Amino acid sequence: MKVLQERIRQEGLILSETVLKVDSFLNHQVDTQLALAIGQEFARIFAGRPITKVLTVEASGIQFAMAAGIALNVPFIYAKKKKAVTLAEDVYSAEVHSFTRQETYRISISRKYLGPEDRVLIVDDFLATGAALVGLTDIVAEAGAELVGVGCVIEKSFQEGRGLLEQRGVEVHALARIAEMAPGFVRFVEENAVHAE
Repeated sequence: MKVLQERIRQEGLILSETVLKVDSFLNHQVDTQLALAIGQEFARIFAGRPITKVLTVEASGIQFAMAAGIALNVPFIYAKKKKAVTLAEDVYSAEVHSFTRQETYRISISRKYLGPEDRVLIVDDFLATGAALVGLTDIVAEAGAELVGVGCVIEKSFQEGRGLLEQRGVEVHALARIAEMAPGFVRFVEENAVHAE
């Protein structure tokens, strides 16, 4: 998705070889038109498949899962990181480690909203180590649902996430795949090195 790549180049802050900050347009302040276009792109990529639910984990994937749900005309569900008193004991859950926050937490989804009849598309903002997405695939499997695939807005292709998902037989699509980066520099998978100004 060229428009996304250009926004990463223009507005993304590359803090190190592994940390990219895109909070001015994707995951703190959100460019709503871009988020809707991302949802439409995921709907285009996964077109023709009878998806019944879009799944993500709170909080940064919510806007993209919602946009994909709107484009596909299906509900979206987000796994909660902290169990609310209103969430019944009857949940699917998985333990995940956050690279960004450097903490491990248990995500959960009420069994009322996901079951064997569902065909699920997982959507998230980043694919890096893959921990959150592996946790979501475990929940889909526990529910007996069918996983159609995973859509990520930005993939750090130099990290192990894609490999972990593909080892499980998961189809993965990322809209911007970063091959390498450093402060002032980003190279996407399908292109030669381009230095940021």
